[in-house]
Amino acid sequence: MQSNQFQTRTSEQAVTYDAGLRAHMNSVYSRMTLGVLVTALVSWFVAGSEPLLQLFLGGPQKWIVMLAPLAIIWFGFNPMTMDSRKLSISFFALAVVYGISFAVIFIAFTGESIAKAFFIATGMFAGLSIFGYTTKKNLDAIGSFAIMGIWGVLILSLINIFIGNSGLGNVISIVAIIAFAGLTAWQTQTTKEMYNPAWGAESNSRMAWSAALNLYISFIAMFQTILHFVGVGRGE
Repeated sequence: MQSNQFQTRTSEQAVTYDAGLRAHMNSVYSRMTLGVLVTALVSWFVAGSEPLLQLFLGGPQKWIVMLAPLAIIWFGFNPMTMDSRKLSISFFALAVVYGISFAVIFIAFTGESIAKAFFIATGMFAGLSIFGYTTKKNLDAIGSFAIMGIWGVLILSLINIFIGNSGLGNVISIVAIIAFAGLTAWQTQTTKEMYNPAWGAESNSRMAWSAALNLYISFIAMFQTILHFVGVGRGE
């Protein structure tokens, strides 16, 4: 009798955990998706307004717009010290700033090629995230290599600003796609493994915002690098 009761409680706890995990992951994906949507809408709106383009990107102030995301990520987003409301504000502020800086994409590339890059990135992201969620293999090593790859991309990108080599640019884009692909799978697995209902709603909400930010950045980076290859310039 006691054995049956124990098994019943264990089964009920497993069902409760699975439901909580699904809700947690859905929360992460919905927040990340909303961030991407905000970025896309802001980009489209700013690109269609010459006064806004001049205001944000028409002079030295463009460097503020370009560097603002780094400032928000490094100094304005800390799940350890900020509550979920403040994290949400920082997250959407980042999405808006990225949207402003990405307005040039709608000017430089055709709508068809932008849509193509977006759907390719969406398909890649979905597949990699599903893999990260379902695989039994520990992806920590892949995550470590991905992070090293991203540092390599940053260093090479800085070098290429000065030498402007198109071949190096292609290499950077290929490495970036591979690195952020691995990062997406690893981040998904990490998000799944870190969920703990015992931590309470607020702590898990802060974790969800952190995970949404990580996946948002990975998606945006994959989209940018894919656009490097499939983007068609206006007038070409």
